Amino acid sequence: MITTDRLTLRPAVDADRDAVAALNAHPRVGEWLGGVRDRAESDAFVDRVQAHQTEHGFGFWVVERQADASVVGMTGIWWTPDDVGLGRVVEIGWRFLPEAWGQGYATEAAKAALAYGFETVGLPEIIAFTARSNLASQSVMRRIGMRHDPARDFDHPKLAEDHPLRPHVVYVARP
Repeated sequence: MITTDRLTLRPAVDADRDAVAALNAHPRVGEWLGGVRDRAESDAFVDRVQAHQTEHGFGFWVVERQADASVVGMTGIWWTPDDVGLGRVVEIGWRFLPEAWGQGYATEAAKAALAYGFETVGLPEIIAFTARSNLASQSVMRRIGMRHDPARDFDHPKLAEDHPLRPHVVYVARP
């Protein structure tokens, strides 16, 4: 568990499935993930998150707002899936409910996750990637000290060639 001034980042438990399903089904969140996820897809995502945490000791964590213990999103670090084509590298990512946007939660949680990856896990590098058009996410990447690495930009292989989110940018952080 990681604690910041306002947030707690912790491994997902089965009791989080409803909150994660609501997050993954929200249309505004789905805009940046290539579409919303139904309950079965969301539960499969939680299964993958839990398995990664068990296997590696770190992962994509549930983010709770300390003021009311509500789940406002997810943030964390995990090994990039092989089918993305970026090689064996750890990625940092985040997704938050729209009502939590604009409050600095993504930056606060991502800074904590990045520090954990470098200081606790001992990673030599952490990347982040998002659609070229997702300027808000790129802004978070810059605020947490990541730098754009244009040589690693790619077209996301899971999205159709004509999908507007297919072109992706890659940002990198090193300790």
